[in-house]
Amino acid sequence: MTIGYLALLTAMLTTATPLILAALGEVITERSGILNLGIEGTMYAGAFTGFVGAQLLGSPWWGLAVAVATGVVAGLLMALLTVTLGVNQHVAGIGTTLLAIAACDFASRLKYGGGSLPQIPKFGQVLPDVPVASQYLLTYLTFLLLVPAAWYALRATGMGLKLRAVGENPEAADAAGISVAKVRYTALAVGGALMGMGGAFLSLAMLGSFTLNITNGRGWVAIALVIFARWRVWPAVAGGLLFAAVDALQLQLVVTPEFAAVPREVMIALPYLVVIAALAASGRNLRYPGAYLQPYRRT
Repeated sequence: MTIGYLALLTAMLTTATPLILAALGEVITERSGILNLGIEGTMYAGAFTGFVGAQLLGSPWWGLAVAVATGVVAGLLMALLTVTLGVNQHVAGIGTTLLAIAACDFASRLKYGGGSLPQIPKFGQVLPDVPVASQYLLTYLTFLLLVPAAWYALRATGMGLKLRAVGENPEAADAAGISVAKVRYTALAVGGALMGMGGAFLSLAMLGSFTLNITNGRGWVAIALVIFARWRVWPAVAGGLLFAAVDALQLQLVVTPEFAAVPREVMIALPYLVVIAALAASGRNLRYPGAYLQPYRRT
């Protein structure tokens, strides 16, 4: 059996990028006490609006800006429902996902007639001739800037401390003069921006187009990664790399003669089975944020 390990590592970093962006957004959101099940829909909307923005404006950077703005809007919608109106977070999140996916599919059929969508200007790869280092600029941006920045912001900045305080004990945070609603709105907006960016990576870098079901459940995987990581940034990155490594491996095993007899469906399911197994193994004795899933009303 021959496996190209450099190609495997290259594919792993690329595949992990949208997962890690989405997981970072979910870590920030959940540390404030809000479970955002709208992540799948936000990624989907980011992929679609990023594609449309790049096509209409002629640049993937404009498409990325549109996708980030879409993610912010989706995050603010979740904030309106869960923070201001006090809607059940599960219902609000699933409703946001269904709304975003349905709206994008409907708009796609209206604009493109349900046929194959055109190719768009997409992000090129940095160092395309160098193994492993041949990555999209957004991958470098994610690993070298956004991940360390998110870790530092949550750990060592005033806003990060306020965010964690609100997620643990909103009553005490309110008594200390921290606006719980403002912190949660900010967390949902920033988290939505990262989720939208993760979705945009699929259409603006990996595919250069948009297809129905483009996210393929990555948003739900990102939620599992956050729980697996116990709401910490670096373990979430490690979980994303693990999923991506197994996903890249199954793509190589499919074309390996020794595994020709294994049903393709089993290979496709393999990375998701690994995530389930990792979640089951790490899910014991979890300590959730103190105010997890709890709406706050100032008395």
